[in-house]
Amino acid sequence: MKDRYELRLSGSGGQGLILAGLILAEAAGIYDNKNVTQTQSYGPEARGGASKSEVVISGSEIDYPKVTHPDLLLALTQEACDKYSGDLREEGILIVDSFRVKRVPSPKAFSIPITEMAKKEVGRELVANIVALGIITELTGVVSPEAVKRAVLHRVPKGTEELNRKALEVGFRIGREKKGGL
Repeated sequence: MKDRYELRLSGSGGQGLILAGLILAEAAGIYDNKNVTQTQSYGPEARGGASKSEVVISGSEIDYPKVTHPDLLLALTQEACDKYSGDLREEGILIVDSFRVKRVPSPKAFSIPITEMAKKEVGRELVANIVALGIITELTGVVSPEAVKRAVLHRVPKGTEELNRKALEVGFRIGREKKGGL
């Protein structure tokens, strides 16, 4: 991992992106002992409005806490992809949910049916954010799989641990399969 790694998780309210950013930050900062900042923004609507969570992970002190040019962009909606893909570093990783993003700005993007996989393989569309975390973990190596597992189990609502553990494993598998494309 380079010294500073910037991630932007984007989509719409209700997709669990704020939780995903918190999990990623906890995995990096608490369980992998890295320096981390996490910021978030969302529209005034509880569900359906724009939402993003940004995480900066570093092996040294973080002098600026916000993401400027992400090394990774996760876009779960077309609006998010259109709005944020221009900020992505030239060599950055773009992951889009092919269920909702039809116009992909780069042929190098990972177009993955994240929402469909969550529904089909885990049984709940609601855990697409956790599937995405597994994919991000495997593709980037920015946090360890064990740290992400621990953070997921710490952060998800009680009673949903097994569902989320399964979602994370699906994401890990998809990420390993796609990693050959890097």
